[in-house]
Amino acid sequence: MTKRLLSVLLAPCLLFTSLSMTAFAYQQKNITNDMIDPELRFVGNAIRTVFPSFSEKSFRFCNFFIDHLLVGHAFTNEINYEEVEIPREDGSMLRLCVYTPKEKKENVPGLLWVHGGGYAIGSPEQDIGFIKSFVLESGCVVVAPDYTNSTDAPYPAALNDCYAALLWLKENGTGYGMREDQIFVGGNSAGGGLTAAITLYARDLGEVAIAFQMPLYPMLDDRMITESSQNNDAPIWNSASNEIAWKLYLGDAYGTDNVSKYASPARETDYSNLPPTLTYIGNIEPFTDETIQYVENLQAAGIDVSFRIFEGCFHGFDLFSFATPAKEAREFLLNGFLYAVENYTKAQP
Repeated sequence: MTKRLLSVLLAPCLLFTSLSMTAFAYQQKNITNDMIDPELRFVGNAIRTVFPSFSEKSFRFCNFFIDHLLVGHAFTNEINYEEVEIPREDGSMLRLCVYTPKEKKENVPGLLWVHGGGYAIGSPEQDIGFIKSFVLESGCVVVAPDYTNSTDAPYPAALNDCYAALLWLKENGTGYGMREDQIFVGGNSAGGGLTAAITLYARDLGEVAIAFQMPLYPMLDDRMITESSQNNDAPIWNSASNEIAWKLYLGDAYGTDNVSKYASPARETDYSNLPPTLTYIGNIEPFTDETIQYVENLQAAGIDVSFRIFEGCFHGFDLFSFATPAKEAREFLLNGFLYAVENYTKAQP
């Protein structure tokens, strides 16, 4: 994400929450200043002072601005951008953003990229920074679905949209130069959680073979039973925001045992036959422990995993490109992606 795009995305949210502070701002902090990386400390504390946490109202408020400021804009002239609409079962249309290189290449990967936002906010356009780097470096085709946010409908709406986009990529990607045996899936935050869910869903249905996945700092566990997920007041995303987001996403199933592993991938017990994986996480954010557990479960099942933990880094730290940890995370991601391009394939069923 470019600095300009990030500022466009955050500005209305910061304005709104500065006028309507939540009670969480006045609770005792457990992520202290000295725990935050020095290069990220100022911006991190500024964000959590002005913007302590999300509420359902602020989720909806942010979506209003995202719909008016981001949706439908390419935000770059370095790669091609087009929109495709495909029908949902209910007759409504799902918007797909399709990104390709200026000069078409053959035998390139197809990447389904899923944006973040706590399952509640966001649009594909917000991740142009990630998308552009993948396209420019590999010539790949990226399909980014404008999946249903939980403020409009709970699970399984988002999963169904993302899986429909995956099927569209499988069926149409070759027209953009994609090789059939190299379909990747990736995303950050809730997009990382959906990435993990989609790979489980695709494995179990057996309709699409995924060769590689990149669930970055993924939102995986609705139960919030890990130490890092509890009483965490780190910048950008904290325990209060996390609880609200899971309630919106799961609806009536929240707080029960009737939660699908495709909604909350940490509930899966069988990690066999999943694709090689790349992920990273900051060590002071709510998702730290569930990500580590996810990685350990994959490794125990014999899955190749590239994984890094970044000290002193909160959720979404890689968006602040001025900081050394963000630069290192992006380099780790891109190098891992290019390694996958050269080494990982999986034939379609």
